[in-house]
Amino acid sequence: MSTSLNAARRRRDLAAVADATVDLLVVGGGVTGAGVALDAASRGLDVCLVEARDLAFGTSRWSSKLVHGGLRYLARGEVGLAHESAVERGVLMTRTAPHLVRALPQLVPLHGRAHDPLVLAGLRAGDVLRRLAGTPSRVLPGPRRVPAAEALALVPGLRSRDLRGGLLGFDGQLVDDARLVVALARTAAGFGARVITRAEVTALTGRAAHVRDGLTGETFTIRARAAVNAAGVWAGNLVDVKLRPSRGSHLVLRADALGVGRTALTVPVPGRRDRFALVLPQLDDRVHVGLTDEPVAGPIPDVPRVPESDVDFLLGVASSVLERELTRADVLGGFAGLRPLLDTGDGPSADLSRRHAVLTDGGVTTVVGGKLTTYRRMAADAVDATGLTRVRSRTKWLPLVGSGPARGPARLVARYGSEAHRVAEVGEFAWAVRHEGALDADDVLDRRTRIGLVAADRRAAEDEARRRVAEELAALA
Repeated sequence: MSTSLNAARRRRDLAAVADATVDLLVVGGGVTGAGVALDAASRGLDVCLVEARDLAFGTSRWSSKLVHGGLRYLARGEVGLAHESAVERGVLMTRTAPHLVRALPQLVPLHGRAHDPLVLAGLRAGDVLRRLAGTPSRVLPGPRRVPAAEALALVPGLRSRDLRGGLLGFDGQLVDDARLVVALARTAAGFGARVITRAEVTALTGRAAHVRDGLTGETFTIRARAAVNAAGVWAGNLVDVKLRPSRGSHLVLRADALGVGRTALTVPVPGRRDRFALVLPQLDDRVHVGLTDEPVAGPIPDVPRVPESDVDFLLGVASSVLERELTRADVLGGFAGLRPLLDTGDGPSADLSRRHAVLTDGGVTTVVGGKLTTYRRMAADAVDATGLTRVRSRTKWLPLVGSGPARGPARLVARYGSEAHRVAEVGEFAWAVRHEGALDADDVLDRRTRIGLVAADRRAAEDEARRRVAEELAALA
C-alpha cells in the first residue's frame, strides 16, 4: 500500500472509519502515537490514528533532536533506563532510520579546575553501554580526552584562557525530530494504517471515540476493540492521569556567532555538577542552545513560549565557555516543549524519572513519560498492553520511509534519504502536500520544513508556501 499521506487519502480514510469499528484507535500524532500506529499495523491490526491538529504538532517537534544513550540516567543510577536508551539509539542509527540520524561529536570543555575525572568516567560508562547495545564504533566512536589545541580546532569559539583541553564523546542526532514522526506515520500508512489529522477526540472510552472534524466541524464516532491514548501533555484531558509537565527551552542562533562548527558542546552549569547545557550545531548553519527543565502549571498551551528567564539562563551558560559573550541580539528564534512526565510525588520536575508508563483504565491504554529516543519501546509496550494480538513487535527490524541508498542534493538527502531525488523534482512544499499529509502552509513551514523556527525566515517564505499549498490542494480535490 502507498505510504503517501494527503488530503485525498484523508477523505477516503474518514469515510472508511466514520461509524465503523477498527481493531485499534490511536489518539495522538506525535512520535509515540505514530510509533504505536506503526507497531500495531505491522503486526496485522486494523489501525486508525487520529490527531487533533497535525503530525508532530506538540512536544515531538520541540526536542533537542538528540538520540542519546542515557548518560544522564547513568548519573542517577537508572542503569536499566540508560541501557534501554543505548539499545534504541542503536536501532535507529543502524536499522530503522540511519538516514535521519548522524553521529554527533560532543565536547566537554575543560577550563580551570574542571571536574573532568567524573565526566570522563561517565563517558566511558556510556561507551560500555554502547558496546553492550551492539552499536559498532564505526557508527559511534568511543570517547577520548583531547588537548587544548584540538579542542579549539573543533570549536574555534571556545574561550582559550585557562582551557586545559576537553573530553570528546559521540551521540546520535536527528536531522529533524518532526521528520522522524512523519516517517513513522507514512511507514504505518504503508501497512494500511489510517492516519487522520485535524480530527479532535472530544470523548474517549475503550470501545469508542467521539471525533470532531477540524476542517468541516462535523462530528462522528469511531468504534474500536481497544484504544491507546498517546496525546502527550494533553493525555489527562481524555483519561484520569496526573501529569507534571516540564518545560524544555531552546534558543536558535547563528553558528558563526558562537564560533561553532560541527562539534556540539556539553557545558556544565556553573555551580552544579549534575546539570549541563547543550550547544547543538544544525545542518543549516544554525545552532540550538538548550535545555531547561522547569515545572509548568496551569492550562497546557498549544505552542509553549520561551520565557525571558530561560533566555537569560541559556545565554549565560553558553557564554561561560565561549570567547565572546552572547547577547539577545544573537538570538534568531527559540522554542519550548513540554515533557509529559508522570506525577510520582514531590520534588523538582528535573528529578522525575524519564521512564515511560503504560496505564490501562476503562479499556483505554495510556502511554506517558519516556523520551523520543525510546519511542519504539514505548509503542511496543502500549500495543502489548491492549491484548489485541499475540504477534510480537516487528519494528526493531523495519526500516522507515526514506531508508536505503540515496541520491540528490546533499541537503535533501540529509532530510529525505532515498526520496531526496523525488523531492528535488517537485520541491519541498509540493512534496509535503502530496506525500506527507500537509494541509496548509503552517504544516509546511512549521513541521515539514522547519523554516518557521526563525520568524524572519518564515515571513520570507510564507506567501510562496500559501500559493503552492493552495495549488496542490486544488489538484487533490
